[in-house]
Amino acid sequence: MAALMLGMALAAIDGTIVSTAVPQIVGDLGGLTVFSWLFSGYLLAVTVTLPLYGKLSDTFGRKPVLVAGIILFLVGSVLCAAAWNMAALIAFRIVQGLGGGALQGTVQTIAADLYPLKERPRIQAKLSTVWATSAVAGPVVGGLLAGYADWRWIFLINLPVGAVALWLVVRHLHEPSRPRPATRPKVDWAGALAVFATGSLLLTALVQGGVAWPWLSAPSLGLLGASAALAALTVVIERRAAEPIIPGWVWRRRTIASVNLALGAMGLLMVAPTVFLPTYAQSVLGLGPIAAGFVLSVMTLSWPVSAALSDRVYNRIGFRRTAMIGMSAALLILLAFPLLPYPGEPWHPALLMLLLGAALGLFQLPLIVGVQSTVGWAERGTTTASVLFCRQVGQSIGAALFGAVANGVLAARLLDAPVDGLPGDLDAVTRALEDPGAFSAAATDHVRRAVDAAVDYVYIGAAGAAALALLALITLAPRRFPIITEPTEPTEAAGTAGAPGRQDAAS
Repeated sequence: MAALMLGMALAAIDGTIVSTAVPQIVGDLGGLTVFSWLFSGYLLAVTVTLPLYGKLSDTFGRKPVLVAGIILFLVGSVLCAAAWNMAALIAFRIVQGLGGGALQGTVQTIAADLYPLKERPRIQAKLSTVWATSAVAGPVVGGLLAGYADWRWIFLINLPVGAVALWLVVRHLHEPSRPRPATRPKVDWAGALAVFATGSLLLTALVQGGVAWPWLSAPSLGLLGASAALAALTVVIERRAAEPIIPGWVWRRRTIASVNLALGAMGLLMVAPTVFLPTYAQSVLGLGPIAAGFVLSVMTLSWPVSAALSDRVYNRIGFRRTAMIGMSAALLILLAFPLLPYPGEPWHPALLMLLLGAALGLFQLPLIVGVQSTVGWAERGTTTASVLFCRQVGQSIGAALFGAVANGVLAARLLDAPVDGLPGDLDAVTRALEDPGAFSAAATDHVRRAVDAAVDYVYIGAAGAAALALLALITLAPRRFPIITEPTEPTEAAGTAGAPGRQDAAS
């Protein structure tokens, strides 16, 4: 368990520790116009490799995939620390992401392999705690290292953590022996390349559209058209492959398909608190970056607590109903955000985020534990990877969609501003508000109200995503998940009992 938590910590803290050191990195290496790719490139590499690592772990075992992922992540960390310009650093961040994809998916799969259904909530809650701790500690550690040492230590600090994780995995992780297949397993490399290319083009279009170029420009339309063509080609390749990277059964089984769609919608709604709440806290409430981060971080405190206690609910009423209760609560909380007074007090959004974390903990963990329990060892890696992949893609789509919504609302509200020449982009407005002398008092108040309205509309959109998650569970998910109990596990289907094996889901 310590090895899994350390491995997860590598991927979790890397997403937050770099953010506070961006000024020092840009000051040293340059590349202000492309620095966002430090995050986009890493996210892209993690997302598009998740299906490949899931399939490889089902084919060759979890341990070799996890070991390879840790080594690749550490190699990327060393290369990042040695980067000589921004282009090299971005390339090496992508190498890190290739290792991070193996860490995220494989750690979650191993946790389901090693622990029976009754213990998985406690284990998954510990992994959630790693993410919560990283969300708070990452920016602090990154700021300290960048301010008092050198930004390169942000990447070198991964080495001792990764070395301990690697040693623990190699020494203490012993997978049960599995019968060897009659023929040598074949890896669908053509399908892997097609999935990688499709995901890369699609995520590049979503991440850079409206930022590096307009949405209706040739680059955006070209990337979206090429990703659609590659998606069609990927479907053809995967249908013909003997062992496809993304098998058709992932979408033909109601339980897995509904969880994929529901968690994809959750990724969509998560953009509202993680991306736009800090902007709201700084631009509307007038908080500093650190205080704005704490407004968001309270969500990470209630999330693992709620997740750890969720088994007391789903053992009584089932996975589907528990998740529906959690998402229904999240829907109401998201709809409450636009009702906050202007400008309000910092504790107002903080309280909503505390409640939102508890609601989402009650939603996400039962679905992950439930869907992992509906498949055997040979399909668990692919299933887990498909769930995480859909969540990541949902988050990328949400960033693009809600970014366009926020900028559109902001531009409309600034048309009748008391001064001319105001920027119509949310990021530019936020930077302008940091300068006390940028606007008059009346103009500043008007701009703050415009930002408040833009974020309100984002939260309304996030509530729509919550409604989509509920719709997926209501229309697609079976009332009871068809739990498979393996030889080492007790029978633990909520509300059912029977002999080991597949337990039928109620219609």
